[in-house]
Amino acid sequence: MAAAERGVWTATQLRRLLAERARVEMSAASVSVLFTKQAAQVKLSTLTALCTALDCTPGDLLALPAAEPPVPLPPPPKRSPVESVLPPEPRHPARERQAGTARRSLPPL
Repeated sequence: MAAAERGVWTATQLRRLLAERARVEMSAASVSVLFTKQAAQVKLSTLTALCTALDCTPGDLLALPAAEPPVPLPPPPKRSPVESVLPPEPRHPARERQAGTARRSLPPL
């Protein structure tokens, strides 16, 4: 879209502009992918060269997909006033072993 607005209708014209204005030499195949397809990824240096060659900003070249409405987040769990002030109680491995809740990576020998 930005290229067409500036009178660039072919990948060859875009490649020439990149060489003249941005001093960037790109292969015909690379420019063709940028010009005719939706590239999966673009280096920042390439994006900068395109902006320089077409005299535009990245926002003129990039189109974001239509946003879906955000999914509402569930409300946070209610905490008592004491819980919101006090830090959580530290874990005590010795107490967990006594209670039988400690996790072991290997069975006892």
